[in-house]
Amino acid sequence: MGSEAIIVFFISGIVLVAGANFLSNLISHKSDSPQKREPYESGMKTIGSTWVQFKVGYYLFAILFLIFDVEVTFLVPWAVVFGDIGGVAFIEILIFLIILGLGLLYAWKKGALKWE
Repeated sequence: MGSEAIIVFFISGIVLVAGANFLSNLISHKSDSPQKREPYESGMKTIGSTWVQFKVGYYLFAILFLIFDVEVTFLVPWAVVFGDIGGVAFIEILIFLIILGLGLLYAWKKGALKWE
């Protein structure tokens, strides 16, 4: 009984996603104009080339923020059940935070946190 339910669930998911994509392509408004092909930033016409290279440091800084932000979400469930688990959880979270701190120290030493 269990495997059949999983197969039906999987197939229905595929059918629903494919059906939604087909229906949106069928009923969507299609227009092609020169204005639609222009890059849009602030509503103003661009001056110069629109293909400007950005520093990799900006992306690296954003990725580091996301990594550490997601890691903080792991601390919340741990804090909720800390009283029930006890000392073992404390040792585990210390190891987790040390590894996280080493990653931050590595990024700091490499200069990834400098905003220039």
